[in-house]
Formats: sequence, C-alpha cells, structure tokens
Amino acid sequence: MYLNGQLLSPEEAKPYSNGAFINGDAVSVSFFFIQEKIYLAEDVYFFLMSSMRKMRMNIPLSFTLEFFVETFTMAISEQKINSGRINFIVFRNREDIFSSKAPVHYFYEIEEEPNLFSINQEIEMDLIKEIFVNTNLLSNIRTHCPENIYAEIYAKENDLDDLLLLNSNKRIARGIYGNLLFLEGNVIKIPKQSEGVYISPLMESFVTFVHRQKLADIEQAEIIAFESQKAEEILMISDTKGIHSVSKIRNKTFPNTRFSSMVEQWRAMLLH
Repeated sequence: MYLNGQLLSPEEAKPYSNGAFINGDAVSVSFFFIQEKIYLAEDVYFFLMSSMRKMRMNIPLSFTLEFFVETFTMAISEQKINSGRINFIVFRNREDIFSSKAPVHYFYEIEEEPNLFSINQEIEMDLIKEIFVNTNLLSNIRTHCPENIYAEIYAKENDLDDLLLLNSNKRIARGIYGNLLFLEGNVIKIPKQSEGVYISPLMESFVTFVHRQKLADIEQAEIIAFESQKAEEILMISDTKGIHSVSKIRNKTFPNTRFSSMVEQWRAMLLH
C-alpha cells in the first residue's frame, strides 16, 4: 500500500487496511452515560445488533449487552469523565470484505457532554436541494453516507449549523446529524421511517415519554419542506450531537418554550 506516494510496510498499512477506511463498510451507534451509569443501554445495544444484521456483518458471540456495559464502565472510570457519549464503530476486515462471515473489529471513543439529555445551543438551518437522502433499508442506520459529508461542508461554507435534507420525493427526511420534530398545536410531527429518518434510541425514548405522559400527540407523517415554516417549534435530536432547538430556518424564527419543558421532564424521568 502507498500513502502519499510512499510505500508502507505491512505494519504501517494496518490502520488503513480495513473496510471502514477503504469502502465505508462500518456501522456506528452512540451509548450514553452519566457518572459511570449507561443509560438506554438495552435500546442502543439492540439497535447495534439490528444495524450489523442489515449490513450482513458477523456478530461475535462476545457482543453481549453485559460485555458492552462492563467494557464502557471500565473505560469511563479510567478517563474520569462524568457525563457524555461513547461513539462505537464496528467494521469488517478488508481482506474478507464481501463475506458475511468475515471477522469484525471495533473501536470507540468517549466524548464528554455535560448537558446530556438536555437542550444544547440553538441552531440555524436551511434547505438544501442539490442532494437527496435515500429511503432504502440502510438509510435508517448509521453507516457511510456521502450526502452527509457534502451537506456538512455546504453548511459550514454558508454559516449554518445544520440542513434540512429531503428525500427523492422532495419531502423532509432529517437533518445532517439527526431527526427533526415539528410541533404544531398539540401535535408533534415526525417524518415516517420510510422517509429516510435515522433510527434513534434517543428520539424513541423521548417520543415514548411524551406520548405516555400525554404531553402531545405524536404523528408520523410525510412532510413537505414548506410545512417546516408552519411549525411553532422545531427540535433536532441527534444520537451523536445531542438535542438542539431550531431557532431559525431561512427568515422564520422559532421559540423553544414547550419543547424545553418536555425535554426537562423527560430528563428528570431518565435520571430518577
């Protein structure tokens, strides 16, 4: 293998000789913790198992919920981080990339986030029309997505925090980093899973709480871009970036009073 024109030894080439680097053959999930306790562990674990099956990955027998909880708890203790997320990525070996029996490797990093399960800073968004989100089996899991890369660069070049991404039917799918919830009256509208949204244990937990507590009605819908301007409040929930209220899309601004109250009640329930 050559890197920038220089021949690498087998040892030097190892970091680059994997499916995640060469072909984007990887899936990722995020676990959440506060004071060494892993929250939503079972939900995230089953999402990881489902994601690996969709990508036809070999699931090691050692990949049990207990294994992950024990491994992450030890790492959190070593790093002495009070609150944050664990970004976990599993990938196939390059030499057996087209085999569902190929061994997998994994790595993870611990990211500190003091305001876990709370609304972080407000974000500004806009619509992008140059690219579309797919709506197939793999669109709902965290895997390689060139549309996200393009959109993230576009957002930074235009001083935006995130973008409204549409699917090929020109309906709202999601943002770059997470899913969008639109509050209108007593109804929270969320794009259907078939529209290209991410499966999100974090959002599922929040939406389930809102429904059970009768704080609002939940409606999974097909939402055209114009409907975002009709919303009273908009919330973005991202397993990788946290929870953010959308303060502005184009020329319209949005408050976050009601969503803030819902999120704080949900957080109190989680940490109780």
